[in-house]
Amino acid sequence: MERLTEIADRLTGIGGVAGVCLGGSRARGTHRPDSDFDLGLYYRPPLDTAALRLLAAELAGEPVNVTEPGGWGPWVDGGAWLTVDGCRVDWIYRDLDRVHRIWEECRAGRFEVGIQAGHPLGVYSPAYVGEVAVGRVIADPGGELRALQHESRRYPEPLREALIANARWEAPFTLACARKGAARGDAFYVAGCLFRAVGLLVQGLHAHAGRWVLNEKGAVQDAEQLPAAPADFAARAHQLFAVPGTDPDVLSTVLDAADGLAGEVCARLTS
Repeated sequence: MERLTEIADRLTGIGGVAGVCLGGSRARGTHRPDSDFDLGLYYRPPLDTAALRLLAAELAGEPVNVTEPGGWGPWVDGGAWLTVDGCRVDWIYRDLDRVHRIWEECRAGRFEVGIQAGHPLGVYSPAYVGEVAVGRVIADPGGELRALQHESRRYPEPLREALIANARWEAPFTLACARKGAARGDAFYVAGCLFRAVGLLVQGLHAHAGRWVLNEKGAVQDAEQLPAAPADFAARAHQLFAVPGTDPDVLSTVLDAADGLAGEVCARLTS
C-alpha cells in the first residue's frame, strides 16, 4: 500500500489529475494474490498524458501505451496497463465532472446504459458513482473524492426505485420476446435475452438492497447473498445458460425456468 500511495501522490502532481482511488477486488478485500491493482485516475481536462507516459515508463522500466481520454471507449475512458515491481497496475481514467453529473442523475432517479467493449450487459451509469462509494481513496489533495464518497455511501432512494421498476417490467418483457426466437430454434437470440433478463434481475436485487453494481463480473454470485434473492439464485441463473442445442421445445422449457425465476425475484422486489 505504501508503494501505491507513492504512485498516487506522483499522479496527482500531473496536470489534470485531481485524485486517485483504488478500486476492484483490491479495494473490496476479495482479491487473489495475482489480482490487478486498479487505480482510478479522476481528472479534469486537459489531462497531461505526455507526463503520464513519462511516469509510466519510469515506473515500468519500459515504454507504456498510455491512451488519450476516450481511448478505450465511451465509458471505460482510457488509461494504461503497467507492470510495477512485478505487479499488474491498471490506470483507468474517470472524468470527475462526469462523475458528479451522474451522481446528480442518480439522486434524481435517472440512469443510462452505455455500450462498452468488455461489458456485454452494458455500463450502467451509476457504476461511476459506485466506484467512488466502495473504493479506497489514496490520493485526494482537494478532498473532493472523499466528500463524494461520504455522500454516495448512502444509496439514493429514487435510484433504488427506478432500477427496481426497470427490472420488474423489462425482465419479463425480454423473456417474452425470447419466446419468438425459441419457436424458430434461434438459440443465439434466446441466449442474449436470457443474459439480459438475468442482468436486469441482478440490478434490481442490488438496488433493492441499496448496493452498487460496478460490472457484470461476479454480480450473479453477489446477488445471491442479498435479502430479496430467492434460494439458489446463482445456480438457477447459471443453469439457464446450459442450453442444449436449438430444439424449440427445449428452448421453451428453459424460458419456463427463466420466467419462474424472474417471477420470484420481481415479487420479492415489491416488498
